[in-house]
Amino acid sequence: MTAPQHFEVRPFNAPVGAEIVGLDISQPINDEDFARIHRAHLDHHVLVFRNQQITPAEHIEFSRRFGPLEIHVLHQFHLKNHPEILIVSNIKENGEPIGLGDAGVYWHSDISYKPKPSLGSLLHAQELPSEGGDTLFADQHLAWESLSPELQQRILPLKAEHSYLAKYEDLRAKNPWRPKLSQAQIDQVAPAVQPVVRTHPETGRKALFVSEHFTTRIVGLPQQESDALLAELFAHSVKPEFVYRHQWAPHDLVFWDNRSLMHLAAGTPDHLRRCLNRTTIVGDTPF
Repeated sequence: MTAPQHFEVRPFNAPVGAEIVGLDISQPINDEDFARIHRAHLDHHVLVFRNQQITPAEHIEFSRRFGPLEIHVLHQFHLKNHPEILIVSNIKENGEPIGLGDAGVYWHSDISYKPKPSLGSLLHAQELPSEGGDTLFADQHLAWESLSPELQQRILPLKAEHSYLAKYEDLRAKNPWRPKLSQAQIDQVAPAVQPVVRTHPETGRKALFVSEHFTTRIVGLPQQESDALLAELFAHSVKPEFVYRHQWAPHDLVFWDNRSLMHLAAGTPDHLRRCLNRTTIVGDTPF
């Protein structure tokens, strides 16, 4: 029988988020402790596991406790021998990027462009800059709940298209090292239609589910009306009162719920190195 680990769940003084202190993910986690972690994740939407000096295999093993893992379309930036891990990094070796350096420059929920978007993502710090590199998280349950009843009623039945390619070429123009996609990669990321307001499959709470990165249009609305409504929702969804800003510490492992949150990379000065490993858990079809 696996011994319990003694750890604390400490909520942040922020709209979302809590830190887990005293847990060692490299060690076996019994079912009771895992249930506590799962509950904390549902309650706080983003968990920060402090000082996790874990291997990629341990990162993958812990992630898999929550469900099957996504293999990201950018195979160029998979960690060697671990395709479940996407390298998020601005580092170049021999003039070539080792990872996706501009990940998260627009607000988004991971993999919302697939029929089954991500349940959650786990990002593990490998090398951190001395300044910058923060990640922001916006609570989309709060965003939904703070809309006027009139706007809630208007958007509740609507659906929107999400596309991985929505801003891809714009990003490539700014960052020429972002890889050109092959036809096989493009075929993997055909657009998906999602509800504008999704219901969390485990808690039943409603959340806004549109993002400036991937949402291209509201289905069935004239383009001008669609653009205006999306602009209003994008601006509302990331108001400061919904946001937690994470300042990374060495060996942080951050686990967020893509069904509840959007996130944004605040940016790192070009001359400073940043490298993190990401796993992403496959989720359910939104409803």
